[in-house]
Amino acid sequence: MWLLIAGGVGVLSWWITGLLVSKASFLRSIDHPNDRSLHAEPMPRSGGVAILASVMIGLAVAAIGFAVIPHSMGFLPKGLASASFLIVGSIALVTTVSFLDDRAGLPIGLRFAVQAIAAVIVVWGVGLTLPSILIPAIKTVVLGGFAAPVSVLFLLWMTNLYNFMDGMDGFAGGMTTLGFGFLAYFGWRAGHPFMLLTTTVVAMSALGFLFHNFPPARIFMGDVGSIPLGFTGGTLMLLGLRDGLFDFWVPILIFSPFILDATVTVFRRAWQRQRIWDAHRDHYYQRLVLSGWSHRKVVLAEYGVMVLCGGLAVLYQDASEEWRLVILGFWGMLFLSLALAVKGVEQRIQPVAS
Repeated sequence: MWLLIAGGVGVLSWWITGLLVSKASFLRSIDHPNDRSLHAEPMPRSGGVAILASVMIGLAVAAIGFAVIPHSMGFLPKGLASASFLIVGSIALVTTVSFLDDRAGLPIGLRFAVQAIAAVIVVWGVGLTLPSILIPAIKTVVLGGFAAPVSVLFLLWMTNLYNFMDGMDGFAGGMTTLGFGFLAYFGWRAGHPFMLLTTTVVAMSALGFLFHNFPPARIFMGDVGSIPLGFTGGTLMLLGLRDGLFDFWVPILIFSPFILDATVTVFRRAWQRQRIWDAHRDHYYQRLVLSGWSHRKVVLAEYGVMVLCGGLAVLYQDASEEWRLVILGFWGMLFLSLALAVKGVEQRIQPVAS
């Protein structure tokens, strides 16, 4: 039954995305190139509708299946606890507002307020917080009274950095397929049904969408895809921490190709006294494309980094404290080397006209 749901969700996402590509689709919205864009022609950006709709349908089918034939689903009662409904409801709230923003445009203050409300529901309503950060073989930093506000800020950052990184064909779709796929592995090995089911349907929905989004893309996921996916990823990270599936560094390692690029870019722009909310093309993946690399070459290289980081997360989970510190050190050196490599590409290759 699990495999049927996963396969069905992937096919459904692929089919709905194909419908959204059509000019006849009433849900179609168009992304016009701006100062942040790497594409030159207008492109439909409603692919996130297919991803999130497929996710919600997959979860609904699983819920009905559990109620009717629980043993065949292998679904534990806590998978349908009230907390799970609050999580899904928060995701739906963020999705709805993001869809309206893609269609008509909403004030940034309103969008951020809704994201904050959803984050508060998850942190205080569900009880998902980041209580501490373990530095392997050194110490544990206990957040204490700062745990809840830090968790809200973490969710808001994950929500928006995913949106920042959704700027190239196949990039966010690939990160979603691989990143949530690795989270599904940790849900499976821990016997955690809600984590396993949710991450699996998200990964398969993204894979179905990716068939239409891989370079050269026919459609983008838009804010209706990237923002809810970032929020969902952050929420499931906190869920995994609370339920002991992994410690803090495992999901950070998995999603580090997004987390580090977005975070370093924002801090660099702030250091240079640039307005971080302005449209730009300063992310590492954007700089490679502007230096002459094709979208396909960049995205395949990024997929390789994603798989490597997911593998490091698996190794980290099973390693001793000392080896965990070594893995984190290697990870840091890896991204430092990649940053220097991008700078080297920029120096060797004449950038294309923007």
